[in-house]
Amino acid sequence: MKKILCVLAMFFGIENLNAATVVGTVNGNAITDSDITARTELMARQGNVSKTNRKQAFQNIIDDYIKLDYAEKFNVKPTDKDADAELKRMNLGGISPTAQSMARLAMRANIAWQVVIAHTILPTIETTDTDIATEKNEIAREHGLPIEITLIRLTDIPMDVSQKLTKPKDCDDAEKMVEDLGGYPQKITAMQYELSSDIRDRISGLPLLTWSKNENGSVILVCREKRGKEYANLDKIIKQNAQFKKAESVANQQLKQLRRKAVIIINDDRYKL
Repeated sequence: MKKILCVLAMFFGIENLNAATVVGTVNGNAITDSDITARTELMARQGNVSKTNRKQAFQNIIDDYIKLDYAEKFNVKPTDKDADAELKRMNLGGISPTAQSMARLAMRANIAWQVVIAHTILPTIETTDTDIATEKNEIAREHGLPIEITLIRLTDIPMDVSQKLTKPKDCDDAEKMVEDLGGYPQKITAMQYELSSDIRDRISGLPLLTWSKNENGSVILVCREKRGKEYANLDKIIKQNAQFKKAESVANQQLKQLRRKAVIIINDDRYKL
């Protein structure tokens, strides 16, 4: 009898121990402490090593379940096989089995959410010229466009001299203007994506034949632009990117509403939202 009681005590002790590891639930889906540890492992692989990683990991897992639950309403149900195919492309190896499970969950949720956005939100989004211009400037600043740029650069130029610079007619006129003021212009021709990031950042959104502001004695002017062959399909891609970004913004607002409606139970005060 005593042996039976001991076995029962051990059994219930283990059950209580397992129950204690459940940090919370979302719509009936349990999230354990080991799930959170696995998710932080994934986040660390992506370079996120913040001290608040565990709380962020918990919130990410909650969102994964919410996204999957919502996607089911549209009969969108990505499988582990779908997730593994994407994870293979990401070359996400060398992680623990629990982390692999969490990676599948995250990827299934991401696939489902992207499908929902594409079918329910994206068709309702219209882009404006401002949206497209903003997206183009961001790409130009971060990566550069397939445009051949000719620019005039001045260095070590006093502020009072730069204030005398006016709008030139063309590249030759810009060079002559600088020389007349006693300067030494540097003329550079290159594809925009070949320019350094600091130069791209300064000329992004700068109108043609317009001098930039004097920054640490340096002034730049783009005097000529020539689109490369690769530019042919870029306008379409830029418009699609701008449209999808607006759709994602709408989707994020929708996700906030779904969080409010979700049944979230948190058992550990450290993870209170």
